[in-house]
Amino acid sequence: MANETMKDFENDIERSFKVLKEGDIIDVTVIGVSDSEITVDLNYYTEGIIPLDECSNDPAFSIKNDINIGDTIKAMVIDSENSSGNVLLSMKEANDILVWDKLKEDYKDGTVFNVKITESVPSGVVCYVKGVRAFIPASQLALQYVEDTESYVGMKLDAVIITVEPRERKLVLSAKVIEKERALSEKTQQIGRLTIDSVVEGTVERIESYGAFINIGEGLTGLCHISQITNKFIKSPKEELKLGDKVKAKIINIEGDKIGLSIKALKEDEPEIEEESYDIPSEYSADSSSADESPFAKLLQGIKL
Repeated sequence: MANETMKDFENDIERSFKVLKEGDIIDVTVIGVSDSEITVDLNYYTEGIIPLDECSNDPAFSIKNDINIGDTIKAMVIDSENSSGNVLLSMKEANDILVWDKLKEDYKDGTVFNVKITESVPSGVVCYVKGVRAFIPASQLALQYVEDTESYVGMKLDAVIITVEPRERKLVLSAKVIEKERALSEKTQQIGRLTIDSVVEGTVERIESYGAFINIGEGLTGLCHISQITNKFIKSPKEELKLGDKVKAKIINIEGDKIGLSIKALKEDEPEIEEESYDIPSEYSADSSSADESPFAKLLQGIKL
């Protein structure tokens, strides 16, 4: 009991010597939450108050849902003693100073944020990260450019920071980066399920001079090189294939995300095209039985060579 009394006495002494000044950023513990303010323990002779309008710049912030009794938060002293004898503090002001260092770390770490789109602006949308207003360009909302940004208002997206400039207070995010990574991961998994020599069916979706690209489903496309289309010699894939053709092919190669296909591997050997033949008049035939009656031939008659 004596020890507890002594400890309380030491805390009281510490509080009596503690001086809070405007601009100080301190760690405080939440001891009360109402609709209009947060009450915090300052380890000081009086309590601290954080008014609702000093909590956050984020319009989605909810004092009842985002703050809990027992939370330790950082706040800036904006009035060391108000008319009620309490210390007035601001989470918002503290956050504006400290958050940019954290955001730079998040940028380096590739931290993924689940953000809620609050408004549509020219060329993009707005959301908030750690109480900071952030911009997502229309070109960074999805894999394809988004024309109708209004449809994204109220939507939640996963995004990463692609630009963080504290001096200009500029924060730019991208959801497209996340989508590309996920699409690549999914594609890698799908390719991993393919095996060499397996037969696939697909649709010719593009033809180039060097071969045809065949969509084999599940977002995968393979290349059938011109040399793998047919056993015959062709100058262009278009001699054998056209866009939209349904074909079967054998998987002959897988390298990373590249799939090599062969159509001719599923065909029986095709005979080579025979050279064109012509009828030779009998008088010019080597085995012609007709006598050569030319003057020169007559001179040679009877002469043994």
